[in-house]
Parts: sequence; structure tokens; C-alpha cells
Amino acid sequence: MRVVRGISGALARLRPVIGMCALGLLALGASRLGLALWRRAEVAEVDGWIPVLLQGLRVDAASLCLLYAPAAALLLLLPARVYALRWTKAAASIWLAAAACLLIWLELATPGFMQEYGLRPNRLFVEYLVYPREVLATLAKGWPLQCALVLLSGAAAAWFAWRLALRGWSPRRPHEGGPLLRAVLALAVLALGTLGVRSTLGHRPMNPAMVAFSANPTVNALPLNSFYALAHAMRDWLRHEDSAHDLYGAMPDDAVVAAMRRDSGLPAAAFVDPAIPTLARRAPVWRGRPRNLVIVLEESLGAQFIGSLGGLPLSPHYDRLSAQGWAFTRLYATGTRSVRGIEAVVAGFSPTPAQAVVKRPRAQQGFFTLAELLRRRGYDTAFYYGGESHFDNMRGFLLGNGFGRVVEQRDYADPAFVGAWGVSDEDLFARADAEFRRLHAAGRPFFGLVFTSSNHDPFEFPDGRIALYEQPKQTRRNAAKYADHALGGFFARAMAADYWRDTVFLVVADHDSRVFGRDLVPVGNFHIPGLILGGGIAPRRDERIASQIDLAPTLLSLIGIGDPTPMPGRDLADPALSLPGRAIMQYDRNFAYLQGDDVVVLQPERPAGQYRYDRARGRLLPVPLSPALAREAHAQALWGSLAYARGWYRLPPE
Repeated sequence: MRVVRGISGALARLRPVIGMCALGLLALGASRLGLALWRRAEVAEVDGWIPVLLQGLRVDAASLCLLYAPAAALLLLLPARVYALRWTKAAASIWLAAAACLLIWLELATPGFMQEYGLRPNRLFVEYLVYPREVLATLAKGWPLQCALVLLSGAAAAWFAWRLALRGWSPRRPHEGGPLLRAVLALAVLALGTLGVRSTLGHRPMNPAMVAFSANPTVNALPLNSFYALAHAMRDWLRHEDSAHDLYGAMPDDAVVAAMRRDSGLPAAAFVDPAIPTLARRAPVWRGRPRNLVIVLEESLGAQFIGSLGGLPLSPHYDRLSAQGWAFTRLYATGTRSVRGIEAVVAGFSPTPAQAVVKRPRAQQGFFTLAELLRRRGYDTAFYYGGESHFDNMRGFLLGNGFGRVVEQRDYADPAFVGAWGVSDEDLFARADAEFRRLHAAGRPFFGLVFTSSNHDPFEFPDGRIALYEQPKQTRRNAAKYADHALGGFFARAMAADYWRDTVFLVVADHDSRVFGRDLVPVGNFHIPGLILGGGIAPRRDERIASQIDLAPTLLSLIGIGDPTPMPGRDLADPALSLPGRAIMQYDRNFAYLQGDDVVVLQPERPAGQYRYDRARGRLLPVPLSPALAREAHAQALWGSLAYARGWYRLPPE
């Protein structure tokens, strides 16, 4: 009887923890139910109510065990005199309330993140916190009411959790048993907590793949809670930074290299250095004096905003220009972030499940870019941006890999308009045009990367420039229309300038806006505009499937540079190229390989799946798996991580 009383008294120490667990279960369950009701059409489409709610309870229990089991064990182990101290009560209550507040705050932040990305908070959620000025300005101007609601609700949750934690403490100290009994109970709590965190007796602990049950990534995210989703993403960020094979399965290095060489469409004799397996020489189609190169990278301007690509009628200038140049109708981005677009367009590099190489340590110097190659050829190489170039480490990566100059917000003496993300696109283009005129007059060949930013939340742009597509002014669609207006003005000036006839221009989006959908990879949201213009570029409408990684080799061919490069993409200007078009896409932790209407999707720790892409409906329909196509997709998925880890993506020393 005395032992029973001791156990009961010792467990009374856990009343504050039990209260926090009950609050956590209630808050997480209510949040999940609210999100599921918001997405009820998608949940119902896959008969997902039972899996979402039951698996969600499992995930919540695992999260609460992770947060509170160590605290419970510590409370049991504390000597009676220490446990009775006022500061012990205060410290424990702060810990318990802070953990509950974290759970609730992440759930409050989830609807906005899910509306933008179709997923619960992931690695991107943390990456953006490194840039508080831009993020806070975006939130304050674009989402003021939502931010105020989250802050007020979070404060209320913190107060309530604090009061609940304090009330959980027993007003008197019951018989608690001896230290040995409490130690045994603490070990039992830790053992149960560990089992709860694992949530399985199998070889691997529970992970998001185990609770995924549909082909809809948004619905698959609902059984998770946002603390669990974010914690798992951060763990994978650290553990799998260089190892796509850990997610998708291994393949011998030589098999990956062979697949990438075949995919390039080049003969074996084109590969010139065994130490850099994909370093290959391509004969350019332009045989005259090398031309200048200008890449206009348009922020978030997906095909959905381009009228000539079947999108909204927001792009009269792009549509007019597309009839004067080489227009791609089925070009696909490699990812969903600007840094993904930069690594694909400027470096021709394939996407990986890790961070884009723009932010990775071993790519900060000696990593191949078009700028590094053209710098060796005597080109002026400059990055033109309207905001602060430190964002996403763009400045460090570009200056370390061939760009000689960076023009950013502080370099505009008297801009006509400044928003949260810097000067307007018109200010940006005016500065770039002036620099190109100056360089051409001086006889200096140049490569300019011009990266726009007006088409970015909170969608600020000058008044009176366009007839608004909708009200109010600061919307995604109005900003896209303004971006097109600024682009049209730039090309009107460029076509009238002397440098036009000696320059090749590429206009391409970095990625689409708000990339999410009902499929494991929303292929339609990777569709972007791509247009090559300039002196000597014949009008052409190209219906082939193409990837962003094909653009850099194609541009070198068009400006007359045949130096060896390690890029695995294809020269789409090569008249001998006969391979079927293909595109590669990284969507969070899923990878897609598109060839024709066939799509192979790779997911972490799951077998490959194949689908038919129904373009009319924008959906992936399951079909039997082709082993050969799956092997090609597997090699493409592994290549980027392998090349980065082996140091293969570089030029030989000068």
C-alpha cells in the first residue's frame, strides 16, 4: 500500500505535464480539423478523413512525447527540496508553456504558408527567417490582418498555457516515495516517451512517408502537425545535405555519369576530361564574333500569367515579343525558389533535395557558372538587382563564381519607386540598359544577369503604369501585368540601341508563383515562359519539352562560345539533336522526370511511381511503371548531389 501511495504521489508531480499534453492534443487536433475542412474537397477526393484524423493523433502523440517526456522524467528525478523551490516551479512552468506556445504558434502560421506553398512549414520556413527585413516588410504590407491575428492569438495562447502550467502544480506535497522509486518511474517515462516518438516497433521510426496515403501532397501534409513537419525537415536538412541517394536509393557513380552523358545528346568524343565526367565540348551554331549575353530572370512569372501560353491576358508585351524571337511553349522550371532558378539558368545545374548550390558551402568558389566561363573570355560580368543582393546568399555565390560586379538597391541614386523588395523593375531595367550602352560603346563584351523583383509579395509597383486587371491594386495578377509592362519598356529601348544586333537575350521565369496542387508534383505549376531574342535570332515557336538546365548550353551556342563546360543540359539550337524532350522538377522532397506525357515521380523511401500527365486537366494519372524510364529518372535525381559531393561541377584551372 505504501508503494502504491508513493507511486501516486510521485506521479502527482506530472500534473503540469499532463495538462500541457491535454492542451497540445486539443490544439493540434482542432488545427488539423480546421485545415482539413478548409481543404475538404481534396480530402474527400481521396477518402482521406479517417487517415488524416487517426494518423494525425499518432503524430501528435509522438510530438508531445518528444517535447514533454524529458521534462516529465526530470521532474520525477528532482530531489524533494529542489522540487519544492519556487524557482523550480517557475522554470518548469516556463518550459512547459513555451513548448505549448511553440506548437500553437506554428499551427497559427500554417494556413498562410499552406496557401502559398501547399505544404506545412518546412525548411523554407526557417530559411526565410534569416532575412527579417524583407520578410517582415512582406508580411506587414501583404498580410497585415493575418499577422495581427497570429500575434494576438499567439499571445493569448502563451498566457493561457502559462496559467494552465501554474495551476497544474499541487498545492501540497504528497508522499512521493524515495529517490529509487522516482528514478524507476523516470526511466519508465523515458522508455514510453521513446516508444511514443518512434510510434512503431519496426526498424525505422515513424516519418512523413509512413503516414502519407495519397498522391496529393497537401492532403499528405494534414496528418502531420507543423512542429513535427518542421522538425523532420530540419533533421533531413542536416542529415541528407549531400546525399540524394539516402532519399531515393543508391546507384553506382559510373551508371549515373553514363546516363547523364547519354541524356546530353553528345557523342563520347565530346567529353574531354576524365576528372570532370561531364566536361564536354559543344560546337556552337554561331560562328561569328562572340556576342554579348543578357539574361532577364523574371520573378515568379509562371505560364499561368502569360496569354500566349494559355494563361491570363496579363502579358501583351511578352506575347508581342514572342512572335519576334525563339519562344518555348513547354519549358519547365526545376524548382520553386529563386535560388533554384539561378542555379539552373546561370549554372545549368540540376536540382537536388538539398539546398540550392547558391547557398551551399562548397559552391561558393570554383563552381561553374556562365559568368566564370565568359569572364575568362574577357567579358564584363555583372548582376543587376533592385533589392539587397545578400538575400539568399546571391551576392556571395555570384561574386565567388565569375561575376565581377553586383548592382543592387544601394547603387540606385534616385529611383522612381522603392518597395519592400527594392526599386521597381523599371528602375532596374533603366540602369541595366544604361550599363549595356556604356559597355558596348567602350567595345567591351558583356554578360548581364538582370533579376526582377516587383512581381513578389507584397506586390508593390508604381501607380499609373498599367490598367489594373483587378482590385485592389496590390495583387499577384496586377504585379505580373506590371512586370510585363516593365519588360516591354526595356526591350523597346534595347531594340533601338546599338548593342541590340550584337546581343542575345533570354527572358525566363525563375519559377512559377504559388506552386502547389493535388499531385505529388504539380507539373503544371512548373510551366514557365522562355524566350530568346536578339540580333540574328529567327522567330520560332518551339513545342519541345525543355528544362531550365537546357538554356545555358543553348545560349553559349547562340553567342558563339564552344569552350568545354560540365553542364548536363542540351544545346537546343543543335540541328542534330534528336532526343525526345524532357524536364526535371524538384518539389520539396519529391522529384519528377517528364518525358512526353510520361512522368516518373520519386519519393523518399518509397518505390518510384509513373503517371500520365493529362495537360487538359493538369493532373497525373497512374500508369504502369517503365523500368527504363525509372532508371533515367533515378540517375537524374542523383546527379546534382553526386556532382556537388565529388567536386565535378567546375572548369579546369586557367
